[in-house]
Amino acid sequence: MGSATRIPRGIDDFNLYLASTAAYIVLGIPITNGARLGFSEEEVNRWVGFHTIWAPIYAKYADKRYGRTTAIKDDLLSKIDEVINFDKEINFLDRISVSLNVTVADLTVFNIKKGALEKTTRTVPTSRIDELVQAMLIPAGGGDITLKCYSTTSARAAIYGDADCVQILYMVGTTPPTSAEDPNLIKDLSTKAIFTLSLGAASAAKTLYIYFRWYNTKHPELAGSWSSLQTTVII
Repeated sequence: MGSATRIPRGIDDFNLYLASTAAYIVLGIPITNGARLGFSEEEVNRWVGFHTIWAPIYAKYADKRYGRTTAIKDDLLSKIDEVINFDKEINFLDRISVSLNVTVADLTVFNIKKGALEKTTRTVPTSRIDELVQAMLIPAGGGDITLKCYSTTSARAAIYGDADCVQILYMVGTTPPTSAEDPNLIKDLSTKAIFTLSLGAASAAKTLYIYFRWYNTKHPELAGSWSSLQTTVII
């Protein structure tokens, strides 16, 4: 689901959305909601920081007589675009929707109408996924790698059968991991069969080491086996 359907574009609605989500993501003792959902401290701080910058500008906008100028309105619309681009950049809301720890409250606060807790009429799977991910790695420049995931039953990139996402384990460097159990590997999920892994320009000339498997967030015990190690040079 795209950002435009989750993140309000109207200034007043966006103000309520950003204020509530920024407050919610840092709630929780000893583990915050942000950490529970799998976000790094830097990612949480980015989201909260958007509200820190937004709030005083919106306060001016709220003064309809003196503060609601074209310049202020344009500034606020620009800030909305920044938040939407951030969501697209790191799949912020998609990662919430497929988190193993996601709750109904999480989905409600972040206006996510589809996700790991969505009601469905599909048959509940009972057998482990026996298909391996067939992956294509395409360096796109600037540290970005486009990943396309296939199964042996489809010529098109698509999520396989009873899976609802692709799970990856990856690391960047010059020395490959010893196995999929290597503690240095980073774990992530994608609900899309074609997605971009953004590793940053500083990773150029290094090697991406990555494993894939088909995964079902509702039934993690049915996850498929990890693929063989895939590699590509980052450009």
